[in-house]
Amino acid sequence: MMTTVRALVTSIVLFGLAASSAFAQAPVTYLISVPEPEHHWLEVEATFIAVPAGEPLTIRMSRSSPGRYAVHEFAKNIFRFEAFDVTGTPLAVERPTVSTWRISGHNGSVRVVYRIFGDRIDGTYLGVDSTHAHINMPATLVWAEGLEARPARVTFVPPPGRDWTVATQLFSTAMPLIFTAPNLQYLLDSPAEFSDHILQSVDVTDPTGETRTIRAAIHHAGTDANVAAYMDAVVRVVRAQAEVFGEIPAFDSGHFTFLADYLPWANGDGMEHRNSTVVTGQNLTQGLGTASHEFFHVWNVERIRPADLEPFDFTDADVSGALWFAEGFTNYYGPLTLARAGLAPMAQTVSTMGRYADAIVNGSGRVVRSPIEMSRHAPFVDAAAAIDRTDFSRSFISYYTYGAGIAFGLDLTLRQRSGNEITLDHYMRGVWTKYGKPSGEPGVVVEPYTIDDLRDTLAEVADDEEFAREFFAKYIEGREAIDYTSLVGQAGLVIRPRDQSGWIGDIRTENEAGELRITSLVPFDTPAYNAGLDFDQVIVSLNGATPTTDLMAAVAAMTPGSTLTVVSRTRDGRESTREMTVLANPHVELVPIEATGGTPTAEQLAFRASWLGIER
Repeated sequence: MMTTVRALVTSIVLFGLAASSAFAQAPVTYLISVPEPEHHWLEVEATFIAVPAGEPLTIRMSRSSPGRYAVHEFAKNIFRFEAFDVTGTPLAVERPTVSTWRISGHNGSVRVVYRIFGDRIDGTYLGVDSTHAHINMPATLVWAEGLEARPARVTFVPPPGRDWTVATQLFSTAMPLIFTAPNLQYLLDSPAEFSDHILQSVDVTDPTGETRTIRAAIHHAGTDANVAAYMDAVVRVVRAQAEVFGEIPAFDSGHFTFLADYLPWANGDGMEHRNSTVVTGQNLTQGLGTASHEFFHVWNVERIRPADLEPFDFTDADVSGALWFAEGFTNYYGPLTLARAGLAPMAQTVSTMGRYADAIVNGSGRVVRSPIEMSRHAPFVDAAAAIDRTDFSRSFISYYTYGAGIAFGLDLTLRQRSGNEITLDHYMRGVWTKYGKPSGEPGVVVEPYTIDDLRDTLAEVADDEEFAREFFAKYIEGREAIDYTSLVGQAGLVIRPRDQSGWIGDIRTENEAGELRITSLVPFDTPAYNAGLDFDQVIVSLNGATPTTDLMAAVAAMTPGSTLTVVSRTRDGRESTREMTVLANPHVELVPIEATGGTPTAEQLAFRASWLGIER
């Protein structure tokens, strides 16, 4: 079987070369085979023809992946890397860096063969086992410098005796296991599920009357009923989000595909791509929030794309100051969509919005970084691990959360200013029309936006340039917190203290051999921080007594305004006595007025219906 496939691939390559209008556009071909899936590796053959003879060809493995912003050294999993010309003659290979190979002595053609290990099912890596190959292309395929504009052909070879099929946003051909991509950007943005999966398909009519095909390739350990429920929910999500933008974009490959891997050994994740998304976890029935978030990316970030992420750099970390919008506003619409689609109750949605607001208002990191600066910090926190301790727990607020809280506040602000006539939906539609809808070659965004563009579009939608300038100056470029209390009443909501406990900061402690040790960094500008308490100190006594419970629980029982005397010991054994005033816990929650014994007015109910799509 392998010989037959390779012969077919060779004929396709030669046909593509002969048909090419220019030698430089000869396609790159890949053969991805799974000869021993139980050992968690793939074999990849990549063939580059019509390259300048006599010049070394540099082969690269990506170090980053679409939707991720940190560096991931995917080359670490490659082994048995070899290079040949098309006649099979071995070629000399140098490795100047961990992610590059330099191949010399070729006569205009190079074929590299390697094996690559992978055993992680999520949106970033490669996962191979006896049930499937879950393929993220940057974690799987090498590519050649200088050939990024060439088209590619990818052939998949299943394990012996398996009838696996492929689900992907790559372009299909007459051969069911052969696919194409117009350029490297599109190729590396196109994950694939290679398995015996379930493929469901449904046509959805958007608000303009256009029909779009939505597919779900589901590889899971659940039931047929789970699949049916999932597809019903996905369709509701798609329709609700289409209402925000007024249309569903035409998909380059003719369809959008949810690549859903829900297995007991999968990692929970979601990763957006131009015409597909990877959604993973352990239970299909728990994946709707991820599906909602990821489908919103069809518009926001895949087509409405920040200029500092276009084109995506596969060789380094990708830094953007706009993730508060690209990821954060998407994070707002994820749960909002579930409410509008009738898939989440109002109280749940409202509670989520309250957590976004609380994270900003009471977040220690807000005194350190603006939303733009939080966004630019992504390469250090986005699935990136460090051995050394960082201060991110007190200096960083996730741009997902920060952006969602800004979106929540802006939505309510626009509604309040306009008598509920202008909303965040109008703003998103305005950004879409100007920067997302213009289209070009697949894999290329022709009108990426800047932060100034976002500000100017807000001015147009609100019909108020000064409002837009001030909003961005305070809450996007600056570090002020939106006054949510003045906004939520129009929806019949109440911001109230989460509890009435005493508080000196959000601090974790553990009892070690009868001693209470602080195990988290103490947030800035809290009574505990200002008194000098911090990570790895031991609490010797609280108001003269040996602590018998964790620190936060002990302080919670105290009356706000009272004095707390703490004796602590540092790493070098020095003891210090510190006094601080106990404050009231500043954390808040957002609840419907009904939860406080009140009754919403007709106007408030109408507002909820407009905002959440529900009246209860």
